[in-house]
Amino acid sequence: MVLEATLICIDNSEWMRNGDYAPSRFQAQTEAANLICGAKTQLNPENTVGVMTMAGKGVRVLVTPTSDLGKILACMHGLEIGGELNLAAGIQVAQLALKHRQNKKQQQRIIVFVGSPIKHEKKVLEMIGRKLKKNSVALDIVNFGEDDEGNTEKLEALLAAVNNNDSSHLVHVPPGPNALSDVLLSTPIFTGDGEGGSGFAAAAAAAAASGASGYEFGVDPNLDPELALALRVSMEEERARQEAAAKRAAEEAAKKEKQGEQQSSSQDVTMTDQDSVPASEADDKKKTTKHDEGLLQEAIAMSSTPSYPSGRDTNMSEVAEDDPELALALQLSMQDGTKDAPSHSDMSQLLADQAFVSSILASLPGVDPEDPSVKDVLTSMQNQSEPQEKKDEDKVSKEEEEKK
Repeated sequence: MVLEATLICIDNSEWMRNGDYAPSRFQAQTEAANLICGAKTQLNPENTVGVMTMAGKGVRVLVTPTSDLGKILACMHGLEIGGELNLAAGIQVAQLALKHRQNKKQQQRIIVFVGSPIKHEKKVLEMIGRKLKKNSVALDIVNFGEDDEGNTEKLEALLAAVNNNDSSHLVHVPPGPNALSDVLLSTPIFTGDGEGGSGFAAAAAAAAASGASGYEFGVDPNLDPELALALRVSMEEERARQEAAAKRAAEEAAKKEKQGEQQSSSQDVTMTDQDSVPASEADDKKKTTKHDEGLLQEAIAMSSTPSYPSGRDTNMSEVAEDDPELALALQLSMQDGTKDAPSHSDMSQLLADQAFVSSILASLPGVDPEDPSVKDVLTSMQNQSEPQEKKDEDKVSKEEEEKK
């Protein structure tokens, strides 16, 4: 099992915007780099991978060699495209980064993606290759997209200078329907140099990058049973959580629907009550009218009987002021009562008739007409009636004179 420290050099120059590799040169290169990172880390738990860029504002190391695959993949998001490729500086910086690796037992390897025209002379590249060979650094080159610019000749010269026992490789990937990462799976970059384990690395890398392996969750349970079990348990818990959430959402929807039905039924009852209001109001009006009519009849009946006490007259006048119709009825009843009432002259005539008065007094039990006190009372009443009779006669005579 190979123990390596690998540094991947990314070409992020302006030529990476071309779309001759789907979906673009830069995107295809990024997917292939992710595939290689997964292969290297799956091959040996102690392998480390770093990432750097060779264009833009300058050569820049994104991640120093590490075994954290998540950190490696995260650094490739949001990379800026621009500038020109500086292959010579990129290889030299990569060699320096590998020189400072923590585990000195790791073999050193640089993987370079070249998708832009190379501006350096062939001699410069050959000198860099010899230096790499001297420091036991292997070099893998992926050439894509710029075969017409003379890159092939320069890269072959670089490979010849650095190659030591076929430890370094050069892969030319022409444009086509196949993805760049798919083409690399069948190249020596993945199949290895005969040291073993590279075939497994290719399969593991494919599983890590695209999830297309035949194993559940992309993990071989024979190699890592604990991880496979943890993934399976996590998936079952997530499935149970989703089912519980779906059930809870269905219950809430049913509850809201039931509340809506109750609200609609209550609205119907309210409308029914509102419809019944006019009928009840009409009944109340009829009852009020009948009550008023009863009061009026009672007032007329009471007024038909003459009542002279001042207190009752005052109450009836107040009632008459509130109701004009009642006032008219009271006035008519008072006139009728006046006509029916006996006059003072009639009373005086009755008192003057001694035989009539004596017969009435004799009919009363316990009254003696011959009693002196009774005679005195009768005499005084006759004396009071005479002046009143005289006044009435004078009044009648005056009215007759006025009529004449």
